[in-house]
Amino acid sequence: MKVRQKRFAYIMVGLMVIGIATALILNALNSNVAFYFTPTQVFNKEVPLNKAFRIGGLVEAGSMKREGDGLTVHFVVTDTARSMPVVFKGILPDLFREGKGVVAQGKLEADGVFRAEDVLAKHDENYMPPEAKSAIEQAQKQKGVKP
Repeated sequence: MKVRQKRFAYIMVGLMVIGIATALILNALNSNVAFYFTPTQVFNKEVPLNKAFRIGGLVEAGSMKREGDGLTVHFVVTDTARSMPVVFKGILPDLFREGKGVVAQGKLEADGVFRAEDVLAKHDENYMPPEAKSAIEQAQKQKGVKP
């Protein structure tokens, strides 16, 4: 093998190793990334099927109900345009309240209920998750445009 052929072979092997490493990294990232959607986007079926994502907005007043086991909680997340029923089994954050901002991560089930695996709530009086705030502002703009 000539020097030029050896150099070409090394470059090709190097490119293959870099390509395989990149594919493995992207695959790992893709399985761990949870995109954020609003209830309106979920209603418009813009969400990936059978994949975890985040939903955010306000916890609708009067929507929170606990089951007899004390751990399963049903509530509704709204962006003021659309609402999404959410089921969460676990301990809610101390600051979780009706009428306050929330972001829940989980999967949408076939019956249209979002089963949350993790729930995040605001952490002070004036704070609202940026995604939830943006979703509410966008929904209010859409309400203003549509009669």
